[in-house]
Amino acid sequence: MALRLRGVSAVFSQVRFMSGQWGEGAGKGGGSGGSIREAGGSFGKMEAAREEEYFRKLQSKQLEKLKDSIHDEIDFHTKQIKMHQDAISRHKRKIGKLEDQENDSD
Repeated sequence: MALRLRGVSAVFSQVRFMSGQWGEGAGKGGGSGGSIREAGGSFGKMEAAREEEYFRKLQSKQLEKLKDSIHDEIDFHTKQIKMHQDAISRHKRKIGKLEDQENDSD
């Protein structure tokens, strides 16, 4: 599970470097993202905005998936704690019974 979480969190560490405004043509933040983006203008800006919206939604979905995964881990560990507490109580009762038997036989 830890490996899967590392893969998801690696996506969040990516950073975009750019100069100029998005969608203003090649090499100006829009990069070489196709003929519309290379031409610049309002279509290039609109395409850049759609692309940013896509990545924002993708990141939001990944964040939700990560949160769900963490909640699942919390539930799993809470159940494990309960099981271990029950086992500890059971072993303490056994020790108590054995001590009682030992004291009765003396």
